[in-house]
This record gives sequence, C-alpha cells and structure tokens, in this order.
Amino acid sequence: MLYWALIFFIVALVAGVLGFGGIASASAGIAQILFFVFLVVFVVSLIMGLVRRR
Repeated sequence: MLYWALIFFIVALVAGVLGFGGIASASAGIAQILFFVFLVVFVVSLIMGLVRRR
C-alpha cells in the first residue's frame, strides 16, 4: 500500500510539473488517502502483535 502511495505521489509531481493541475490534485489526494490507510493498518497490526505476545 505504501508502494502505491509513493507511485501516486510521483505521478502527482510529474503532472504538476507538466501543468496538469487536475490530475496532480487527484493523484496527490489518492496518495494521501493511501498513506493514511497504511498508517492505520500499521498501527493496528503493531498493537495486535503486542497484545498477542502477552
């Protein structure tokens, strides 16, 4: 998931440099959503791993 967030971020950067503002904005939004979903899944799995050890 973090990989796809990075891909969409790079697409947003390239689109922004080339002047495609709408595509850049949409790609940046998707990258941001994927990054936050990754963080939530990471924290949940980290907590579940700590709970299982006990």
